[in-house]
Amino acid sequence: MARLAPSVLSADFSQLAAQVALIEQGGADIVHMDVMDGAFVPNITFGGPIVKSLVGKTSLPFDVHLMIERPELRIPDFVTPQTEFICVHQEACTHLDRVVHQIKELGCKAGVALNPATPLSALEWVLGDVDMVLIMSVNPGFGGQKFIPYSLEKIRALAAMRKSRGLSFEIEVDGGASLSNAKELLDAGVDIMVAGSAVFGAPDIPQRCRDFKAIIG
Repeated sequence: MARLAPSVLSADFSQLAAQVALIEQGGADIVHMDVMDGAFVPNITFGGPIVKSLVGKTSLPFDVHLMIERPELRIPDFVTPQTEFICVHQEACTHLDRVVHQIKELGCKAGVALNPATPLSALEWVLGDVDMVLIMSVNPGFGGQKFIPYSLEKIRALAAMRKSRGLSFEIEVDGGASLSNAKELLDAGVDIMVAGSAVFGAPDIPQRCRDFKAIIG
């Protein structure tokens, strides 16, 4: 059983609150928000004001994925009463341990994302402190990319590592999730499944959420 986190990166921003209402109607569990700075990744999306504009417009918690350089300077901008996770990239943090604790001290759960080619060993010494590990199954920066097949083995290895160490962090996957691979991702150990274009590109967004939930729980 996993939670569904549709990514508003693929939503119609001219109707953002209404689009979020549609995923809530369909049974989604979390709103995934991809924040991009045009430096760590090629595109620019949005910042704290957009995240805060959705407070009170939905009952769903927020999962804020910071694809930005020097995230420690911006983390407070994304703390809201509905922010469950703030996730930073290992590759963007000079002092990852400090940033993880900064997030937790601000009252949010701390997530760390790994790009496809970044090994799990990069998190060796912080796994006991994080609440979530996000495995990027596409290269970050664009929506609608194809799933990178070796990500499945990476997820399985992370799940095995979690079990062997008796840890309880959640495993999230972001990139290329679809109805056709959702069961395989679930079986590999995914707890939170991000889906962007697979949800917001559907003709019936609530029904697409229900379709995902029928597979992943």
